Amino acid sequence: MAKLRAVLIGATGLAGQQFIAALKDHPFIELTGLAASPRSAGKTYADALRASNGMLAWFVPEPLPEAIARMTVVSGDAVQAKDYDIAFSAVEADVARELEPRLARDIPVFSAASAFRYDADVPLLIPPVNAAHAPLINEQRRQRGWKGFIVPIPNCTTTGLAVTLAPLAERFGVKAVLMTSLQAMSGAGRSPGVIGLDILDNVVPYIPKEEHKVEVETKKILGALNPAGAALTPHDVRISCTCTRVAVLEGHTESVFVSLGKKASVAEVTQAMREWQGAQVAKDLPSAPPRWIEVLDDPFRPQPRMDRDTHGGMATTVGRIREDGVLENGFKYVLVSHNTKMGAAKGAILVAELLRAQGLLG
Repeated sequence: MAKLRAVLIGATGLAGQQFIAALKDHPFIELTGLAASPRSAGKTYADALRASNGMLAWFVPEPLPEAIARMTVVSGDAVQAKDYDIAFSAVEADVARELEPRLARDIPVFSAASAFRYDADVPLLIPPVNAAHAPLINEQRRQRGWKGFIVPIPNCTTTGLAVTLAPLAERFGVKAVLMTSLQAMSGAGRSPGVIGLDILDNVVPYIPKEEHKVEVETKKILGALNPAGAALTPHDVRISCTCTRVAVLEGHTESVFVSLGKKASVAEVTQAMREWQGAQVAKDLPSAPPRWIEVLDDPFRPQPRMDRDTHGGMATTVGRIREDGVLENGFKYVLVSHNTKMGAAKGAILVAELLRAQGLLG
């Protein structure tokens, strides 16, 4: 069977580079087009990455594939849907708002941008958590008259939180969540990114718009699709968070406090997380890890440097599960989730794999 032809928009940025690394040797998706800003158009990808000082601005640890380095970059405005089967978008929200609908009229668009996350007819998918929301795509197509669709991935901070709340919501119910994040610098990208003099020897206590994203997106992800598949009802969990930036390269750490719907023991909460398998359809996807959550017994874990790459960066690691004496039926734990893998490019590719498995793609 021929591979799906994919175009990557925003190919030269850090998020775009993560897509390139994650798509290498994919079993049914082939990257056949690269798009970026007009200043990169007409150059080979390697030349588009070349800085004025001669540095090759390739910033992910995986090597740049030679075939990709030789590909010619086109302007995002010049991308034609007829030339591709799917699109991956790694651009800023304002650019995505204009560009993604133009392509979605004809082909599926998988986006790392926030532009359409909050639209009522757009599912916000984490395959093991809410694969059942995917049929909302059909309503999106109907309402907008599109052949394709737009499916964004959640904010990277939301991803680890939603993954760990899912087994608790299923087994005990969740009523309220308090969370403080210690977020990696890579989550801000490189342009403009986080200035070294601001982050070294420091914790930045505010990330614009981040807390609102986490609170709204988590409720949407944990919500329910109505029987007709035409509307999502957000979960009624109450969520409050503080999001901070710390001097860590990759891997978001989160301190989570949760009020469960009924009493449980530490052993039962631990068991719920360890045994959780997520949606059956997500288990055998090419990018799926053997387990979505790994619970660690060492009280000094998880740590981003040691645990962010668990199962290729696709698993969320959890530790320090304890009872909390303030919240009703309260528990607290620490998680680490890889913000540029499960929380970004590999997470978007996982969503494309899910929709193919569900018959909604290709």
